[in-house]
Amino acid sequence: MQYSRVPRILVVDTDVFVSALLGKGASNRIVDACVAAELEPLMGAALLSEYEDVLGRDDLFANCALSRREREDVLDAFLFRCRWVRIYFAWRPNLRDEGDNHLVELAVAGNAEAIVTKNTRDFRVSELRFPGLAIQTPEAFLGGSK
Repeated sequence: MQYSRVPRILVVDTDVFVSALLGKGASNRIVDACVAAELEPLMGAALLSEYEDVLGRDDLFANCALSRREREDVLDAFLFRCRWVRIYFAWRPNLRDEGDNHLVELAVAGNAEAIVTKNTRDFRVSELRFPGLAIQTPEAFLGGSK
C-alpha cells in the first residue's frame, strides 16, 4: 500500500501572494504549489479581506503581466485549494504591528507549520511563542530551513 504525502500546512501572507502575481521566484513557486495541492494554505476572513483589498490596487500591478481578470482568476484558483479556518480565540497582545496578529491566530487555529512572509522582521518581537510555528520567507520555506 502506498501512502500519499500529507501537504505541509501554511499561511501565505499577502506580500507573498502579491509577489507571486508579479512573477517573483519563490513566492510564485509557493502559490503554484498551493494551487497544485502540494501545499495546504489556510484562509480566514481577515486574510481574505487583505487579499481582496490589495488586488483592487491597480497601481500596484502596473508592471504586472497579468490583467486584473487574470489576477482574480489566480486568486480564485488559490482560494479553491485553501482550507477555511474560523478563529475563535484572539492571541492578544502579541505583535507590535496589530495588523499581523490575524496571521498568527489563523496559523495557530489551523495548526500551520509556518507563516510564509517576506516581512519576517515584524514577527521577531512577539510576546507569545508558538514552538511548532515557523515564520519564514518563501525561500526559507521551500528550502526547508526554519
